[in-house]
Amino acid sequence: MVTGGASGIGLELCALLYQAGGKVYLAGRSEVNAESAISRIKAASTASSGELVFLSLALDDLATIKPAVEAFIALESRLDVLFNNAGLALPPRGSVSAQGHELQMATNCLGHYLLTQLLLSTLLRTAESTAPATVRVVWTSSISVDARASRGGINIASPTSDQQKNYAYSKTGNWFLASSLATQVGSKGILSVTQNPGNLNTLIMRNAPWILGLMVSPILYGAKMGAYTELWAGLSADLGIEDGGKYVVPWGRLHPRPRQDLLAALKAREDGGTGAAASFAEYCEKQTAAFR
Repeated sequence: MVTGGASGIGLELCALLYQAGGKVYLAGRSEVNAESAISRIKAASTASSGELVFLSLALDDLATIKPAVEAFIALESRLDVLFNNAGLALPPRGSVSAQGHELQMATNCLGHYLLTQLLLSTLLRTAESTAPATVRVVWTSSISVDARASRGGINIASPTSDQQKNYAYSKTGNWFLASSLATQVGSKGILSVTQNPGNLNTLIMRNAPWILGLMVSPILYGAKMGAYTELWAGLSADLGIEDGGKYVVPWGRLHPRPRQDLLAALKAREDGGTGAAASFAEYCEKQTAAFR
């Protein structure tokens, strides 16, 4: 399953998986956009034996996620890889979700957290019949984690008026959720990692100030390069269950030098860390519990 599979990195990832004969669920809000993407992917790979299926959900509206999962499990008994790919960056200041959360935190973290937890029984059932680390959940972070994350990670209580900082909070949150999930289910054979897909020319920049787009355009790569990063995180045999919670960087390798303050945030207090990642996962659980 690929969230945000109708455009950008998600579209390229779905195309690669389909070309290889995979069955792929494109999860997103627009059936029109998804069906258009499906048609384009199929037209480019006419010999594929794969399948492409649209799954309707809106990550910024928690009420849509359980019905989407129920629709999925009515059709499928297994799920091998969940790519939490969809993301939102730099919406207008003050933008909020259907439940009133800061929109980037809602879309990038809360929606994906609820989706993952609701799919967990299916992922666990699949892991029972596969080798450890074959079943995976891949979260999506960003270079902003290294460059703009606050010391120690996330200010949960108070989003700022700086949308770039709020974006960094949400992308750091994805790493925290990847690590927390690895703690939760790693012993049961599911590998959970996060990845920075790379500096890419995709629609995620559509809300950025035009001057920012102009400044970064010379260093942006095509969306397919980001799909390669995600594909490595989701399928590479180089990763094992011991890599749970780790951070993948372009174009498919483990982060060589993660920030020490963020590594400390991943550890529990009793293990010498700050416990910030576990606290953030608890926050996401509380915010989504009513939608289980």
